[in-house]
Amino acid sequence: MREYDLSNARWYKSSYSNGEGGDCVEVAADTHDLVPIRDSKLGTDSPVLAFPSHTWTHFLGFLK
Repeated sequence: MREYDLSNARWYKSSYSNGEGGDCVEVAADTHDLVPIRDSKLGTDSPVLAFPSHTWTHFLGFLK
């Protein structure tokens, strides 16, 4: 398994997240060809799932 340094990553919370315990997802930006995703309810201790950017783009296209 490959490890990435995300200590300086800028995380953005989904606009669908809310302060009432709703589904909360954060995505890190400016990580080149990688899309890291985590559960914002767990804060910085959350495990991170990371996908190649082309895979993430395909997934989002499928959702639309």
